[in-house]
Amino acid sequence: MENQFENRMQTKIMVGALAQEERIAFYKKTYAHVAGGVAVFILFEYLLLQSEAIVQFALSMTDGFKWLIMLGGFMFITNYAEGVAMRSADKSKQYLAFGLYILAEAFIFIPLIHIASRYSGPEILQQAAIVTLALFSGLTAVVFVTKKDFSFLKTGLTIGFFIAIGLIVAGTLFGFNLGLWFSVGMCLLAGGSILYQTSNLMNKYSTEDYIPASLGLFASLMLLFWYVLQIFMSRD
Repeated sequence: MENQFENRMQTKIMVGALAQEERIAFYKKTYAHVAGGVAVFILFEYLLLQSEAIVQFALSMTDGFKWLIMLGGFMFITNYAEGVAMRSADKSKQYLAFGLYILAEAFIFIPLIHIASRYSGPEILQQAAIVTLALFSGLTAVVFVTKKDFSFLKTGLTIGFFIAIGLIVAGTLFGFNLGLWFSVGMCLLAGGSILYQTSNLMNKYSTEDYIPASLGLFASLMLLFWYVLQIFMSRD
């Protein structure tokens, strides 16, 4: 198994080594899959929100230790999906992993979207989505225009996410609200992750890796949307 993976890595042609037309084709595939992921997320979210039982179960998991269990399950599923998408050369397995990741995102978003739409109105979701897409597009443009390698952000992002997880766990255990500035900080982390993931399109992935590449971008996009929505909700 390991030898097969190593052989596949050795035969990969990195996107950065391709001609411009081939690179553009890869980028189009990747961002088409990100857009498709967002569309599937909206579909999953709509279907899940139609079930009162699922909504009530998801809301019940936001209390105390249950929220930590829910977060732990989400992290396990998403890490597993990312691992399958990266390691497998089978496109059907990659698509299944991507679909599993989207479903996990849709489920964990249930309480936030339910509360936002019920108490703040559906327009807050539209506003948060517009701001998120504008930020995502702007950060993506920065990478493609400057052609700068943002791989140096990896260490800082890793430390930042570990600190964020620690604060979330502490807030849950000791019952304090992390507040607006935590959401702002997480938006900055999500923005850094978008820069890092976009930079990886040229430096980390091969021509056949458009599914794992799109999964990484989709994950960063959803993280940004989560905290942009939190900021909008904090106004009310």
